[in-house]
Amino acid sequence: MPDASAAFDAPFEGVLLDLDGTLVDSIAAVERSWIRWCGEFGVDPMRLRGMHGVTAANVIEGLLPPEQREQAHLRIREIEVADVDDIVVLPGAAELLRALADASVPTAIVTSGTRDLAEARIAATGLVHPPVVVTASDVERGKPWPDPWLLGARLLGVDPGECVVIEDSMAGLRAAREAGCRGLVAVTSTTAPEELRELAGVVVPDVAHLSTEVEQGRLRVHV
Repeated sequence: MPDASAAFDAPFEGVLLDLDGTLVDSIAAVERSWIRWCGEFGVDPMRLRGMHGVTAANVIEGLLPPEQREQAHLRIREIEVADVDDIVVLPGAAELLRALADASVPTAIVTSGTRDLAEARIAATGLVHPPVVVTASDVERGKPWPDPWLLGARLLGVDPGECVVIEDSMAGLRAAREAGCRGLVAVTSTTAPEELRELAGVVVPDVAHLSTEVEQGRLRVHV
């Protein structure tokens, strides 16, 4: 197996960051929202296990018959957008986004949430809004497919092979690897470190533990 850490030998031209579980802790709001949704649609909440990092549309596709999916998707969006209580910025996230913005490093948030949900959570936490935000509303196939990462890189004008991805879910990391992103950084907020090490070259508790520096508009990640 190739050494995943070798991908970090050179600085990255672009930075692609997941939102929930990577930059913000929204787990309380997510759990409240989906438990409420499950009650309304008669779904056992235990069936949601293993779905972290997957778009709501893809989750619902595996839970409900076709005739219910559109209504169910609209409803979970409505519930989640209205509930931004208890969403907090994870350690180091605000500082990293600010540093990337100040140094003009091409940066995108790439999330499995819809556009309205992503914007509500960014606004609620006061995070620096990067120039590009890719959501499930912008792609036909969200995570676990590579499309969101590919779109994020394209909108930044950066080859995916020159991008570092920072993500907390296995679904997101697999999608980023399939997209050809060179460096994969995992944070352990929602997934066990030993699982994440199967894919990521760097595994940290949160981005505050990530050692970085900017070199001429590029981000170097120290392994």
